[in-house]
Amino acid sequence: MNVVLAGLLIAVGVAVPAPTAVTRVTSLAALQTALDNAQQGERIELADGAYTSSKAITIKRSGVTVAAEHVGKAQIRGKAGFVFAAGVAQVVVEGFDLRHDGRLAVPASAHHVRITRNVFELNVPVVPDDAGGFVEVNGDDVEVDHNTFQNRTNEGVYLHVGGPKPGIAKRTWAHHNHFYNHRFSGGNGGESVRIGNSDRQKESARTLLENNLFEKADGDSEAISVKSSDNVVRHNTMRDSRGFLVLRHGNRNAVDGNILFGTGIRFHGNDHRIINNYVEGGRDRQVVFGSGKEADSGPTSKLHDRPDRVTVAFNTLIGTGAVVDSDGGAFLPKDCVLSNNVITGSSSKFVDMKSGSTVRYEGNIVFGGSAGMPSGGYRTVDPKLVRDSHGLLRLSSGSPAVDASVGSFPYVTTDFDPQPRVAKPDVGADEYDVAAVRRPLTRADVGPSAL
Repeated sequence: MNVVLAGLLIAVGVAVPAPTAVTRVTSLAALQTALDNAQQGERIELADGAYTSSKAITIKRSGVTVAAEHVGKAQIRGKAGFVFAAGVAQVVVEGFDLRHDGRLAVPASAHHVRITRNVFELNVPVVPDDAGGFVEVNGDDVEVDHNTFQNRTNEGVYLHVGGPKPGIAKRTWAHHNHFYNHRFSGGNGGESVRIGNSDRQKESARTLLENNLFEKADGDSEAISVKSSDNVVRHNTMRDSRGFLVLRHGNRNAVDGNILFGTGIRFHGNDHRIINNYVEGGRDRQVVFGSGKEADSGPTSKLHDRPDRVTVAFNTLIGTGAVVDSDGGAFLPKDCVLSNNVITGSSSKFVDMKSGSTVRYEGNIVFGGSAGMPSGGYRTVDPKLVRDSHGLLRLSSGSPAVDASVGSFPYVTTDFDPQPRVAKPDVGADEYDVAAVRRPLTRADVGPSAL
């Protein structure tokens, strides 16, 4: 399936044939035998119970599903878990409680693999210059959905999109996962999700990361770290986390319709679109224009890249202090846009951009403090936000934000609900509509048991 999201063409979905036969096994040895002899379309189910592995369980055949008989009731501990043979395709791994040593890795030669409704609480050792993901996606067209990733205490990530070098895994679709409780105390290397690496930043991954819940993402200052190009991060919820949603390297990424509480968005690189996000917290720095040590990163640079031509538009930002600001560094934001945002809270200066940054300000509404923007780029007026039953501040009837946007943004076709942007779009993340139904994701919406 091909969809256009925030102006980017993204292909999603793993086509796996419906099972033609079901084989039930009651031991890991029998599971391996069944996998060795599986026919295309076969579903192999492991009976409920706790199992201890002494070696990897290898999936050698394409077109098969290996599953727990009942979701979450087959637990695998021990030395290793599932391993994919080179070149397999249309394989599903479903419903396991995985507590073993080592990661689950999809090799670069495999494709159209689905990893669904599992719990990952693995023992993955730290390896220098390695993401150390619980799940490593190196092949194309991989779907990772309705899983729980939890309770990591060492360096490494929960989900890493990698791939061959040179190159990167294409069209990963990660959705309805719960990323929970990463407590690594080091200064770097503990993201929940990393899409790419610094040496892949120019590669077009086209990952779609959507409808995931991030809680206690405390393993790194970056909970989501995008280090590649042409990805979409949308409709995720993040709360109780020190990590930010960060575009660390790469170009042309879209951050659309996310709900963030107590954290924020930071970006480097070129031509990104930061639109329709709802960011609320009791601190400053809801949106950070990252500046840094070079104007444009080379293909293998690890330095912070200056943001060029980044658009930050139609967001609702609620906080104290400098809600929008820029990092220090010699290379300041260039030719960026801050447009049609609602910025409220309490501040002596809502926008605190470093002198020398070149940003076009237009159509913003601020209330509760000094704008910190040039005159003509904003209005100081009460946007009349009201808190709905789900705790989100929305536009109310008669808000001056309704039909008040300026400029042309043809790729902003929906708001954060998402509902259509009609006629002249409203300022902020919310297009006024009394029938709005969006709410922050909860644990009931994600993970193995969610619909």
